[in-house]
Amino acid sequence: MDASYSDQQMSRAAAGGRVVGFLTRTRGARRFDLTDFFTYLYLILGTVIMFGPVVWLVMSSFKTQEALYDFPPMFLPYRQETVSVEGHDEPLPLFDVTLEDGTIQRMAQLNRMGLVARMIDPATPEMQPLEVNINQRVAVQSIDFHFANYTEGIQAFPFLTYLRNSVVVTVLATILTLLINSMAAFGLSKYQFRGRDAIFIIIISTLMVPVSVILIPAFLVVAKVGWTNNLLGLIVPASATPTGVFLLRQYMLTIPDELLDSARIDGASEWRIYWQIILPLAAPALAVLTIFSVMWRWNDFLWPLIVVSQNELFTLPVGLNSFQGELNVQWNYILAMTVLTLLPITVVFAFLQRYITSGIATTGMK
Repeated sequence: MDASYSDQQMSRAAAGGRVVGFLTRTRGARRFDLTDFFTYLYLILGTVIMFGPVVWLVMSSFKTQEALYDFPPMFLPYRQETVSVEGHDEPLPLFDVTLEDGTIQRMAQLNRMGLVARMIDPATPEMQPLEVNINQRVAVQSIDFHFANYTEGIQAFPFLTYLRNSVVVTVLATILTLLINSMAAFGLSKYQFRGRDAIFIIIISTLMVPVSVILIPAFLVVAKVGWTNNLLGLIVPASATPTGVFLLRQYMLTIPDELLDSARIDGASEWRIYWQIILPLAAPALAVLTIFSVMWRWNDFLWPLIVVSQNELFTLPVGLNSFQGELNVQWNYILAMTVLTLLPITVVFAFLQRYITSGIATTGMK
């Protein structure tokens, strides 16, 4: 048992050494070159720019409503320390006050009037309050992760209902997107017919049409069909995407036509060729399109806001809008629920991220 444990420790140490060696390797054999400095500077800046806002969002989701308005803003969630003082119903905030003789005393604030704060010693509340300039006091704070933002946020609105609607819309819309776009890409890449390139160009040209231009016509069609206040109105209209057709067609062009001809000689039908040959070989491109589709459907706000007006049919992005009133915006709940809505996308990306590079890199190569 001791030998096995020792082997595990050695393997972990070796793995850690390889990771450190990979992260600290240089262009030269041993010296740290100038290009290494710019390379690491570029990578560090890129990491901060990409992940900095996300980390700040997560940290801010644990702050209270008051802490979010603190200036200058702080990265970690802090809470104002308070103390219960005899003769006062509510706890009073604590401050470290710099007195005239330069000493610092911890005092509780009774109230504030402009630039002057009235302070008392919590140990002797019967003493006369001391008036000090607000610049002479520093708030006593401690790190506090306010998990109530999550618990109270979930209880404040039907989170599970909105989560179910978002999952249903995202899963079904993604399945339809993969099916319809792969069929169109299969026809445009592996069949020769008049007007094939023209159809492909028309499909790609729709990328230049702004969404706002087709928003009203699309809504009128959905309303005529009777899909307003229906999840079908969120699932079906955006199933076929020009981006998906382009991505899958370019990838399918790399599949040898001889492979399909051999299957036809063996008696395979076109549907069987599509289902058992094309789809498995196009798995990397399908994985990339899955990530894109999940992100599009999960984060969609404008279209569900227009099509659905019943509260029980709202998706998560639309449901989060309920925390924003005319006079008050509950940012602490919005940030906490936003973090929860990011988790499913993060999980999908974690499982499919290894296909992104291969799927995009091989698209268009023939």
